[in-house]
Amino acid sequence: MPDRPIALDEYPIHQVPLSMRHVATGDRNAYDRCIFHVMDHAGRALLIAGLGVYPNTGVIDAYATLRLGDRLHAVRASDALGDDRLALTVGPLTITVEEPLARLRLTCAADPGDPDGLAYDLTWTATFPATWEPHHTQYRGDRLLLDGRRFVQAGTCTGTVRAAGRELAVTAGEWTGTRDRSWGVRPIAGEDGGRAAEELRPEGFHWLWCPVRFDDRFVMVIVQEDADGHRTLNEATMVRDGARDTQLGWPHTDIRYRPGSRHPESAVIHLTDPARTPLELTAEILTSSPLAVGAGYPPASVEDWQHGTWRGRSWTDRRSYDLSDPAAHPLAAYGVTDHAARFTLDGRTGYGIFEHGSFGRHDPSGFTGYDSVAPEAGR
Repeated sequence: MPDRPIALDEYPIHQVPLSMRHVATGDRNAYDRCIFHVMDHAGRALLIAGLGVYPNTGVIDAYATLRLGDRLHAVRASDALGDDRLALTVGPLTITVEEPLARLRLTCAADPGDPDGLAYDLTWTATFPATWEPHHTQYRGDRLLLDGRRFVQAGTCTGTVRAAGRELAVTAGEWTGTRDRSWGVRPIAGEDGGRAAEELRPEGFHWLWCPVRFDDRFVMVIVQEDADGHRTLNEATMVRDGARDTQLGWPHTDIRYRPGSRHPESAVIHLTDPARTPLELTAEILTSSPLAVGAGYPPASVEDWQHGTWRGRSWTDRRSYDLSDPAAHPLAAYGVTDHAARFTLDGRTGYGIFEHGSFGRHDPSGFTGYDSVAPEAGR
């Protein structure tokens, strides 16, 4: 079929001399996606939902996972990417931009054959302006693996979530929502292996990503470090309406891990305000959802599902995972986990995500390799 213009080409929004059907790079790993976190303040539930477009592999996919107790309920859908890039729908999952950067609607249609399956209808409303994260690049050897840009935002959610015979009323006063939009180049499933997969596996990788909503401010902390603690990404910002964003220095984190694991139970993030006054952002983990289980993030198996993989047209999958036994999902220990958390800062209480992954050696934490974990009690 000839390459014809699409509807978006009517608008003066082009960045390169190509149809809006195409992106500027021919890299197969080009992507454009989002993630939402919706958590209740008591730690009973954590909903994670996202949608991704992979223009050079011709795939659009989406997912939603809900942790309730020790069960993770998941819905995943994938399809061929069409020309209408404003239609953010894949199977039963839809994101509707009702007012850009201010209000979005998230829906997951019920499965007629499974009345107890995951379904929701939520309105996500921003309470603070969207803020840029640092331009993120990552090399492995001499190869550029990741080149992406993101913005992050905090808000509230209202609506209903249904699963496992329960209906949860989502209210602005008892639930918090955060979201992240990113695009660029990032490895997706099907990446060639060989030397990149074996010889160039990093000796260590340590990641922290914390969007936190307080009643009167939004705090964002990002840390990425190599095995020796060398920092390759750093951000600590406070956002308030009507005020210039405040930089909060070079964050240092003390994490208390569950003995015999790298699962955080609490943390203190040490910040510094412009007057050089120390600030402590504390985190208490409420519930957790490993992104490698259900949500399609590496190292999820391709057999289960990974982002960007071609599963045929109109593919939809629903399943439930038991998270009570960590040994049942061994790969999750080598992937990033999103933890819903209660935070405190300067006498204020807020809620957000403590996203963390620590793999391999990390000298500042005392981890010596991929099999190194926090010591057992009394050792």
